[in-house]
This record gives sequence, C-alpha cells and structure tokens, in this order.
Amino acid sequence: MTEPTISSKAAPVRFENVSKVFGKDVVAVDAIDLHVDAGKLVTLLGPSGCGKTTTLRMIAGLEMASSGRILIGDRDVTKLPATDRDVSMVFQSYALFPHMTVLENVMYGLTFSGFAKDEARTRALHGLELVGLKGFDRRLPSELSGGQQQRVAVARALVLEPQVLLFDEPLSNLDAKLRRQVREDIRAIQQDLGLTVVYVTHDQEEALAVSDEIVVMRNASIAQIGTPRQLYDAPIDRFVADFIGEANLIDCRIVSVDGDQATIEIEDYHHTLPARDLPIGPATLAVRPSRIVIGGDTGITARVAKATYVGVRMEYTLTGAFGQVFAVQDDVDAPLEPGTEVKMSFAQRGPVLLPEG
Repeated sequence: MTEPTISSKAAPVRFENVSKVFGKDVVAVDAIDLHVDAGKLVTLLGPSGCGKTTTLRMIAGLEMASSGRILIGDRDVTKLPATDRDVSMVFQSYALFPHMTVLENVMYGLTFSGFAKDEARTRALHGLELVGLKGFDRRLPSELSGGQQQRVAVARALVLEPQVLLFDEPLSNLDAKLRRQVREDIRAIQQDLGLTVVYVTHDQEEALAVSDEIVVMRNASIAQIGTPRQLYDAPIDRFVADFIGEANLIDCRIVSVDGDQATIEIEDYHHTLPARDLPIGPATLAVRPSRIVIGGDTGITARVAKATYVGVRMEYTLTGAFGQVFAVQDDVDAPLEPGTEVKMSFAQRGPVLLPEG
C-alpha cells in the first residue's frame, strides 16, 4: 500500500507541558504533552468536560495556554493570536453566511486574507470540486442538505491551505447515515491532500473510523494515546477499555503466569491470554461483546436475561455469579429465549487483562 503524500504545507503540532486554567482554580487542561505528526489525522476523544475542545482551541489560538509551549512546525505559537497562526477551523455549527452563495462563502476567507478576486474565485471553485460540490457554487446554504453545508465549511477551510486543519465535533448535527458518509469524505480528503488534521469528537465509533491516532482524554489530562486498534485491543486501564467501544469488565483471578502468558480463572473456567506484566492474584478482565462465546459444553454458567433482535445480529444480556455482561451473536435465525441457561466462554483473541484501580 502506498503511503499517502504529505502536503508541503502540512506541519506537525507539539504541546510541551501545556496547561489551561480558567479563573483561579478551574483546570481545563493539565500539563499535557502531545505530538501530532505532519500529514496525520489525530482525534481528541473523551467525555464532556475532559479538556478536548479547550486543547483544540489552544491550537487555533482561540484560547491561550496558561503555561507550557505550543509549536506548529518549528514555530512557537504559544502567545500568538489566532490571526497569526496558519490554521483553519471547521466548527460544529458550520458558520455559513446565509445571504451569501456557496461560492461567496468559500471565497470569504480568501478575500479577507487579501487574495485578488479572480484568484479567490479560482481557488474557491477548486475547493468545491475537492469536496464533491462542483456546480453548487450559485446555491444558497438554505438550498443544501446538512451534509452539503458541512462540505462547504470544509472547502472554505481547505482553500486557505493551512498548516493545520481543525475540526470541532463536525458531524454532531447530522443524522447517523449522513455522519458515516461525511466522515468518510473528510478522511478521504485528508489522506488525498496529506493534511495535518486535529479532530475533536465524543463519538468512539467516529474516532475509530477516521483516525491515524486517538488521544483519549479524561479529567483534563491524557489517559492513553494509540492507533485505533491499539486502543481497542490493548486499553491501558478500565476507563479506556470502557470508553473505546463497549467492554464488559469482569472480575477474575490470575492463577499462573508463564513468561508473557497468564492463565485466569472464573468459577471453573480457565483462559490463557497475555499477562501484561500482572502478577498472580485478583485482576480485571475486559471482554468486547463480540468476543463472548455463547453455547458449548464448557464455560461459565450464565442465564439469558434479555434478547434483542436488531436486524443484522442478536444482542444478549447474560447474568450469573460474575454479574452481568452484554454479548452479540450473528445468528439471528435461532435466537436464545430469555431464561435459557447457557455456558459462556471467550474467543481465543480479544479478552485483555487490566491493572487493578
């Protein structure tokens, strides 16, 4: 597979021990270190109030860091206002001018930046072509769908050819089907043009779908950084395991460790998996719903508490001495009835041990 080309203007972003404090004691971002490589799409993901939007706004210059350094490329931009930073931002609300045509909206930033009208028009038309809106230049925003309005906002940011392109919850105003389409468009444009993108969302599926790397934030700090697969398959703790996709957290006991492999025990059921440097004793197991195996002669005794048909799969709530877990199965033709007693085990790959606490 060919590596995507990196735009000549794309620049890395670096945070060095950056904090943001509002008022006397409200810490929004707490001494974070972060590096975004040029030409990559990095997502800041976390629950409301975790500091992700404040971090994005500090890159844009819409908030000033209380301490630490922010660099874009080799340039220290920590104290620079937004107008002196080579970044563009796509807002959640799109912020289109309703009285201007699509073309005039895309041209606005260019003419404001001093480009001649003819060059601004040429660039704007090219920007609309990049986002799949060729021929839409004379329409008003009110004549476009929500997804098309979002693409206009992206085109308006792209034509400025920024070193860094920022997205603040760009899909939250779209319905589920349109969100999937527009996130694919944004990812394709980012890869085709080799842009450096920092993207904020609270939607885990969205983050997994678009990102080269994900920065999971919690309580104003960084909980874990990794690729989507690293975070999904090897979360560092209970918070990340539960936040990145659904995870069942089950108490277990490590009964033996052989090299880098541990054997765990739940009731009379044993399972071997990577030890992750944990010792013999109590531990927590994180298991994705798709990695729970229902049926067979061996396993943990469970009872089907709830069965839900959702079209492409069955969703089950299972209960037992271990507590309650959520599991999914592809077999929709022979569903299990609530009250059925079953044996529950785990797929060979997928379950992961987590440190206590």
